[in-house]
Amino acid sequence: MSESEPRSGKAAMVSALDVPRNAAVGFALSALFTAAVFALFVLPGTRRPMALYVALAFVLIVSLGGLATALLTAVSAVKLARR
Repeated sequence: MSESEPRSGKAAMVSALDVPRNAAVGFALSALFTAAVFALFVLPGTRRPMALYVALAFVLIVSLGGLATALLTAVSAVKLARR
């Protein structure tokens, strides 16, 4: 399919809802939040191995990033529906 042809289906939906931008914003915010949690609660002192906290930070980034992306995409869908 060339660039001049109109897109339809999933690609058009992803583009209309601006999912890539929502994902970038969502995961950036989740990374900042996770870094703050890590700095406030883990770095001051811990008795457990650091690898456990790194794994927990990964889970927090991925889960919060997915949630933020879904919420931002839902907001985009509502705005698109109201137009």
